[in-house]
Amino acid sequence: MTTRILTGITTTGTPHLGNYAGAIRPAIVASRQSDFDSFYFLADYHALIKCDDPLRIQRSRLEIAATWLAAGLDVDRVTFYRQSDIPEIPELTWLLTCVAAKGLLNRAHAYKASVDKNVEGGEDPDAGITMGLYSYPVLMAADILMFNAHQVPVGRDQIQHVEMARDIGQRFNHLFGNGKEFFVMPEALIEESVATLPGLDGRKMSKSYDNTIPLFSAAKDMKGAISRIVTDSRAPGEAKDPDTSHLFTLYQAFSTAEQCAEFRSDLLQGLGWGEAKNRLFTLLDAQLSEPREKYLGLIERPADLEDILLAGAQKARRVATPFLEELREAVGLRSFRTVVQNADTGKKKATKGARFVSFREDDGSFRFRLLAADGEQLLLSRNFADGKAAGVVSKQLQQGGELDLRSEDDRFTLWLNGACVADSPVFADAATRDSAIETLKLALAPQQD
Repeated sequence: MTTRILTGITTTGTPHLGNYAGAIRPAIVASRQSDFDSFYFLADYHALIKCDDPLRIQRSRLEIAATWLAAGLDVDRVTFYRQSDIPEIPELTWLLTCVAAKGLLNRAHAYKASVDKNVEGGEDPDAGITMGLYSYPVLMAADILMFNAHQVPVGRDQIQHVEMARDIGQRFNHLFGNGKEFFVMPEALIEESVATLPGLDGRKMSKSYDNTIPLFSAAKDMKGAISRIVTDSRAPGEAKDPDTSHLFTLYQAFSTAEQCAEFRSDLLQGLGWGEAKNRLFTLLDAQLSEPREKYLGLIERPADLEDILLAGAQKARRVATPFLEELREAVGLRSFRTVVQNADTGKKKATKGARFVSFREDDGSFRFRLLAADGEQLLLSRNFADGKAAGVVSKQLQQGGELDLRSEDDRFTLWLNGACVADSPVFADAATRDSAIETLKLALAPQQD
């Protein structure tokens, strides 16, 4: 079974070591495994919750995109996109908002922390709190559920949001699924050794605390930042405790087991903090110098990054657009054409509960899909220049007759008059594909009087 994994980084600052070790690096490693289907995105809608500086957000989007690519992300193997390039995400956010319990959102850590801070300062509990902050968990749920991610790599402070996505997805399934599970239930994925990387002051490395070590800063700047890491007052020759050292934690996140063991031993034997910081810099510079050069080259070619991200958005929308159409159907936002077809009992039509659904793409073309009684998609048409042409083909299929179905590995296509007019979904194996073909034939077979 292929596991779909999804993660994103909020575009409010320059990528730092914590982003790299906690999210980017493990995500890239996972993307190279054949049994993973990876979705990675720039969370620029989320950025609007925290930042009202357009120039900062724009710069951060550029820097984070370049960071993913410089770190080795292969865009041919994964789906890499900007959140704001997927219009289905805000629409799904609204559908989920309409089923999300207010009580659930009241318990969100970020909202509660803001309320508590206001109360402690003698302010109104909701002073300065926007609906963006309050509804943040619903937007994150839409990010996850839109692509039915099985695993979501997050820090421990984000586990609650994955759990909320499960709660909201389960509620939607219960209300509108009618026996069908639209959303899979995501699991939070934590890499224990780097789940929370300390910053210069020992707190979690975060842009909010201004205690980060920029990932691809110049070697001189990185060395300067490392020199500011807070340590205790033990002098060279005095034993240091690695388990309480933020410096050791950082070294451990980037070293091999052998390097880490040697560093631990040297600290216990009295290695001076100055030399320890120099070793951390040498370790990091050796690993990051080559990707740093790639990063700087990408930053100088923003148009290339734009092309890559737009291509990624098209890839993501090939999943999102038909899925959202299913969800719209489920909640009752259905085409009137579908209603007319289902009400017209005097004519032959797709039977056994199957129905045709027509829709229009953003580029102005028309398509239709054939849905089974349980809402499962049996066919998705190719693009037609106008609605009439799409209607002619769907009507011809409803009239029955011999179907020209052609199997192609893990899918099949439908042909009419020598032209391919529709495609099936992708199936896990040939047996599942062949079973779907029989289901389709039965759905399009004429009714017997």
